[in-house]
Amino acid sequence: MPRKAVVSPIRKHEKYEHLIAATQALVPLTTAVAHPCDETSLRGAIDAAEAGMIVPLLVGPEQKIRAVAQSCGLDISGVELIDTPHSHAAAERAVELVREGKAELLMKGSLHSDELLAAVTNREKGLRTGRRISHVFVMDVPTHAQTLFITDAAVNITPDLMAKRDIIQNAIDLFVALGMGSPKVAILSAVETVNPSLPSTIDAAALCKMADRGQITGGELDGPLAFDNAISLEAARIKGIKSAVAGQAQILVVPDLEAGNMLAKNLTFLSNADAAGIVLGARVPIILTSRADNLRTRMASCAVAMLLAYSRRAHEPIRA
Repeated sequence: MPRKAVVSPIRKHEKYEHLIAATQALVPLTTAVAHPCDETSLRGAIDAAEAGMIVPLLVGPEQKIRAVAQSCGLDISGVELIDTPHSHAAAERAVELVREGKAELLMKGSLHSDELLAAVTNREKGLRTGRRISHVFVMDVPTHAQTLFITDAAVNITPDLMAKRDIIQNAIDLFVALGMGSPKVAILSAVETVNPSLPSTIDAAALCKMADRGQITGGELDGPLAFDNAISLEAARIKGIKSAVAGQAQILVVPDLEAGNMLAKNLTFLSNADAAGIVLGARVPIILTSRADNLRTRMASCAVAMLLAYSRRAHEPIRA
């Protein structure tokens, strides 16, 4: 497909534009798209292909995919289709394509995230590594100067201490792979002091000590921190917090999925933020988009996955 430039009409989201622009000199990556059987998921895959980010392999019921394309006016004549009877089989076949070396990225279509992730985490036929699977929202918040990473808001419901270690390391690895430097990581709770009645504050303190001992590398950690003193220098100053992270955090580690999901959606719907989603910790990056995502967000999700995959080619991160 000819490459089509993607230019956002909303200049407030220039953070995503920079990510998308960084992919323009790269060769598109073959991507297994699991069950793209509605307009949103199919259009997202085709738009990413036209933008020169991916070469899609559309995996799912062929007749249904063709019917969606025809009804939406999408040209898929040059796109390879791999026929499967239903979404469960599509997820398994898409994962199999990655295992066979026929795809370097995996993209969620119009199936439930749990269905795709079940295929990814299958112990015998999946894409597991020594690292826990986790999710990162790469947030472009127009009112905030920096790109914010929020993790984990989609995969791990109530992560324990060692799961949080992997969640943090996955996010740090992504931040570094995107060429953004060494991140400042805030481990969030409701308060900035350790309180035995709030388990998240105990975890935060332990995680910071783990970083001190080299069990988490590549970033600077602090916590517990409340959300305000994690992102506002003034709030941190008022509370008397002296820290290289407080007030200027780039990665926000939430206590559990509920908190992370509400935080990300709060920023999306009240602050006009975009939330590009990616799943980490598997053999390949997984583009996890939502039906509510706009074109800019879908392109950003693909850009993040593409840049991470290219970074891994040169410098494979530690997977255990």
